[in-house]
Amino acid sequence: MTTAQESSRRSAVPTSPVPSARRRRRSTHGRLLYVVPAGIVLAVLAAFPLIQLIRMSVSAVTSATLNTDWMFVGLQNFANGWEQGDTQNAIVNTAIFVVVVTVLGLGGGFAAAVALRANTKASAILLGLMVFVWALPPVVNGSVWKFLLGDNGLFNSVFHLFGAQSFPFLYDTRFALLSVALVNSWAIIPFNALVFRAAILGIPTEVYEAAQLDGASPWQEIRHIMMAAVRPTTLVLAVLTIVYAFRSFDFIYVMTYGGPGKTTNTLPFLGYLQAFVRFDFGLGSSTAIIAVLFVIVLAVIYARSVRKEESD
Repeated sequence: MTTAQESSRRSAVPTSPVPSARRRRRSTHGRLLYVVPAGIVLAVLAAFPLIQLIRMSVSAVTSATLNTDWMFVGLQNFANGWEQGDTQNAIVNTAIFVVVVTVLGLGGGFAAAVALRANTKASAILLGLMVFVWALPPVVNGSVWKFLLGDNGLFNSVFHLFGAQSFPFLYDTRFALLSVALVNSWAIIPFNALVFRAAILGIPTEVYEAAQLDGASPWQEIRHIMMAAVRPTTLVLAVLTIVYAFRSFDFIYVMTYGGPGKTTNTLPFLGYLQAFVRFDFGLGSSTAIIAVLFVIVLAVIYARSVRKEESD
């Protein structure tokens, strides 16, 4: 009897399994081992150029002194760029460019996603064309649009048919930056539309049926169902679109080369001109550092938005 009671008490005492927290740590450490090699390679490839960029930004580096010891000048390169007015002008141009591309890219992408949400043959064809537009190399894309917007391009040829004068899309200081921003927006709309469409297609059909039973109009479905469903996606896409617009270089290089004057000089393109056209590598590196700081801020915002979406 005593033996039976002792055995029952022993069986009632819970065993001591490995704590769940410890198991989670072991699992996390195991996954990190697969990431370490790629992390090391990326750190080496990214760290060395960044260190060299920082060194150049605080040194006097030209084509004559590139292969010699660099003289330390502190923040003189940043001060020179600011005093010349190039940096302020580039920051303003970059801000306008980013705002236009982000607003039109997100708005146009969502509108295209709503219009192409049906699984029809026509939608499939249009989506295929959009993917083709998005996959075109920026140099090819920019060259086509430079021809279309030129003095004798397609748009001005149509204007001539109606007796109108040529419109200076790319050759007037009032319209050049806006024209290039519109082309950049057109190029990013297909990507945003595909992502928005995937989010919209994830909405259960029962939600639409319930809204229709309640008498909701198509606009109310878009506003209260689709917009609400794509809100987390919109945050991530907004950051990606801002990064895309901020680092835009190809379209400006092909279509306007920063002109007319300094009208389309953004931070990335200004850094290119200073370093590889004027051969003032120190000044160009200081401009690039300003651009890197903006990118770091955007990267932090993107990481936080992704983490918040995953936690939700």
